[in-house]
Amino acid sequence: MKPLKVGLLGLGVVGGGVWNVLNRNGGEIARRAGRSIEVSRIAVRDMARARSKVGDATAITTDPFEVVRDPEIDIVVELIGGYTLALELVREAIAQGKHVVTANKALLACHGNELFAAAREKGVMLVYEAAVAGGIPIIKALREGLSANRINWLAGIINGTTNFILSEMRSRGLSFEAALADAQRLGYAEADPTFDIEGVDAAHKLTLLASMAFGVPVQFDRAHVEGISKLAQEDIVHAENLGYRIKLLGITKLRPDGIELRVHPTLIPEGRLLANVEGAMNAVLVHGDAVGPTLYYGQGAGEEPTASAVIADLVDVARLQGAAPEQRVPYLAFQHDAMADTPILPIEDVRTAYYLRLHVDDQPGVLADIARILAEAEISIGSMIQRPHGDSGADIIFLTHQAVERDVNRAIGLIEQLPQVRSSVTRIRMENLA
Repeated sequence: MKPLKVGLLGLGVVGGGVWNVLNRNGGEIARRAGRSIEVSRIAVRDMARARSKVGDATAITTDPFEVVRDPEIDIVVELIGGYTLALELVREAIAQGKHVVTANKALLACHGNELFAAAREKGVMLVYEAAVAGGIPIIKALREGLSANRINWLAGIINGTTNFILSEMRSRGLSFEAALADAQRLGYAEADPTFDIEGVDAAHKLTLLASMAFGVPVQFDRAHVEGISKLAQEDIVHAENLGYRIKLLGITKLRPDGIELRVHPTLIPEGRLLANVEGAMNAVLVHGDAVGPTLYYGQGAGEEPTASAVIADLVDVARLQGAAPEQRVPYLAFQHDAMADTPILPIEDVRTAYYLRLHVDDQPGVLADIARILAEAEISIGSMIQRPHGDSGADIIFLTHQAVERDVNRAIGLIEQLPQVRSSVTRIRMENLA
């Protein structure tokens, strides 16, 4: 068969990795795909830098639309990121009848419903294994490997930057600011790390995972998103002393009344698998009714791990290009006419356990007042510890049994009005993940 002609948009970290792996493993990849896969045209910003990497044999342009509109290109690989130019390019590629591979989780989380519908209309594939968890094949697992299961829930460490920061805060006793500076120095965090540390990147990825797990449209705007920038080192220490570790988790659960879709710092018992994922690694735990819990672990970013996922998508396209559209795996795992309208639940309806830390005056009666407020809100205390904190002050840490977020919010509001409470209450949700 003739080679699959690829138009590559972007030759940065991931694009360079795709180029390297295709050149190094081209023969092995062709044996799997049934045909060779060749990058025949590349769009870049810096022509001289790109030419020094790929040589003179491959056509290079600074106009990505030239690649998208080239009639010789079979498939467009979008690796430039963002919401604006990338959206225009993917729309145009689909309109030109070209298959698309993308690593752009933000694009799909915010515009996936539109793009999947357009791809279906044109009968082309839009595939995105590299958009979630880098080299971990979690997309293929949800779309294919677990298709016999009703997925009950999934929880994942799906942002390596935040996991590195939290690991450094725990193992080295660093402040958040110092751990972030280390992450930036080592290349794990961008100069502007907002999307990572505030949970937005993880929420983009979780939105896609939830859609494939439960057969619902992508709904990023309904996700609850919290990051790690407000975590104090003392909370890392308290959690460790209590037998827990704090991780930024993306969690989605199917309940009878709807779907939970939330990203936030979470206390996990130290014996759980996810609690022991360290550094910049990613892991996703999926619980299906037939298979039980399955764990997917590996490098969630980086040049060649992400390139591995991109090329796996290219192999799928090479294998299935001639198949009828209805014989291909659906974009979001479920047939488009069988998608559900299950609502995404507001965070106020979530029921989970909580870690609550209060900085108070060490005076008689304060503990009784707090316990009364919690009891009136139907929040049951599982355990409590008190630690000295400065002159005449103390930290009180409560671990609660499961409670409804709405009730916890109301109780915190009342507690913070007590004159003995010196600062805002620190609240971190807890998950057993058994």
